Amino acid sequence: MVIRAEQVQVGERVRSLRTALNMSVRSLASRAGFSPSFISQVENGLVSPSIASLERIASILDVTLAGFFTVQQQGANVTHANDRQELASSWSQARIEALTPSDVARQLEAVMITMAPGGRSGKQPSSHHGEEFALVFDGEVSLTLGTDVHVLQRRDTASFSSEVPHLWENPGPCDAQVVIVSPRSTH
Repeated sequence: MVIRAEQVQVGERVRSLRTALNMSVRSLASRAGFSPSFISQVENGLVSPSIASLERIASILDVTLAGFFTVQQQGANVTHANDRQELASSWSQARIEALTPSDVARQLEAVMITMAPGGRSGKQPSSHHGEEFALVFDGEVSLTLGTDVHVLQRRDTASFSSEVPHLWENPGPCDAQVVIVSPRSTH
């Protein structure tokens, strides 16, 4: 995977958001259901958390997954493909790109998740507040939604309550891309 200069350093962003909230590593770990050593390793760039783990951490830090991206724009919201901010998760074998700027005045956010063959959003299905709309942009993915498993191909869509435990996986031999649109967190 090519790492671009615009790639967000997850650990630095977690630390920045945590300290802005005057929250200790131990407090963040406890509230997110992780060990303090795991949070410390994330902040120091020693481990690459899964997408599901990032969602849990983001929720505690009062941001959405797209909130990890720091670029904010005024006026027109045009994001050129080469200018997208991205997060990489080597554990999940996935990369997340912000398709919309993290402007808190906007009501929707969109991200593109690119999963390598065998890539997945987490170790097990996870849930969070809100709703999601997903479009399989390329490849084939498996969406576990509750107890149901749906195989989705290029141009297929899904919409569901994010409170239903869900897991994205790429069972195919090529990279797969999914665009996910959800309401921006307002807490």
